[in-house]
Amino acid sequence: MVWPLIMGAARTYAPYITFPVALVVGFIGYNIEGWIRGKDGTPFKAEGVKEERSERVLEQIQDKDCTEVESLKVKSFVPKTILGRNDK
Repeated sequence: MVWPLIMGAARTYAPYITFPVALVVGFIGYNIEGWIRGKDGTPFKAEGVKEERSERVLEQIQDKDCTEVESLKVKSFVPKTILGRNDK
């Protein structure tokens, strides 16, 4: 008898209850994370991921002899299945 009233009130006032609870939980979690990480926080990278990748690719190109290339008849650059398209 009382349960439908409780469920109706909970459904009506859910945003007013859950939003402050979410704020408190988020604030506590944010401070705990900051306490665990320390004062430095997230380490800053001087270079981005794109720059690191381009440097790595350039190093691989420098180590390779560019005069030795595969024959185009082999077609190693074409995947055998559609699933292997993004492997390189």
